[in-house]
Amino acid sequence: MSEIYRLATQEDAERIQEVIYEAYITIRELELHWPAAHADLAMIQTNIAEHECYVLEIDGEVQATVTLSKGNELKGITDLPFLRWFAVDPASQGKGVGNKLLTWVEEQIIRDKLGAPAVTLATAEKHPWLLPMYERRGYERLMAFDPGNGDGTMHLLKKSVAPGN
Repeated sequence: MSEIYRLATQEDAERIQEVIYEAYITIRELELHWPAAHADLAMIQTNIAEHECYVLEIDGEVQATVTLSKGNELKGITDLPFLRWFAVDPASQGKGVGNKLLTWVEEQIIRDKLGAPAVTLATAEKHPWLLPMYERRGYERLMAFDPGNGDGTMHLLKKSVAPGN
């Protein structure tokens, strides 16, 4: 089994759209207003072009993706890197694929390449398993907020990636 961690290219856009759409079914069922849950091909292509979209390719096929935002979503809150649009192909869920990709990005990109001491991401409290999943991965609640769009309470989470922390 070959595993390749890499930046996505525009040639990956259709597969990434498929992975995200299938992985975000619960997000749509909960009627959360997350852009990735309804992303069309143009949005995926823009995400790849404007941010650092990483993938884990297994045996030649993208199985997981996560994006390191180059935007300023957290301006005024924190300068730490922000991850978004994390998704794992449902056929690969529960096999450690997502864990591998997140660990690689946290260590190789956030810690080693950027030299950041920690990383952030956000999730909805009403999602049945995302908040506990991230907390099991070592993310801690940094702040709660209500975006006022019907999603209810969202949590900004932070994980230390610095050695010894």
